[in-house]
Amino acid sequence: MAKRTINLGGKQFSAEDIPFEAERESWNVYVLHDGTTLKIKTVLAEVLRVEGAWAPNGDPLYVVNASPVVSSNSPDSLKKKAEQ
Repeated sequence: MAKRTINLGGKQFSAEDIPFEAERESWNVYVLHDGTTLKIKTVLAEVLRVEGAWAPNGDPLYVVNASPVVSSNSPDSLKKKAEQ
């Protein structure tokens, strides 16, 4: 596993790339009061375990690189009419 230096709170830490597989990437679905449905999920791109740093409960500290994916479906009354 590859190691590199990262900056956390102005301090330099060694961090190790941790390989992973997506077990499940579920959508969270929200219905807005205007009738729009939003679907949101987070897609993980990278995980780093920080050496020499732990969470308050004693777990290792991880830094993640992730991207939100958002899909929306609004009622026709909110959509802009196509220009002709």
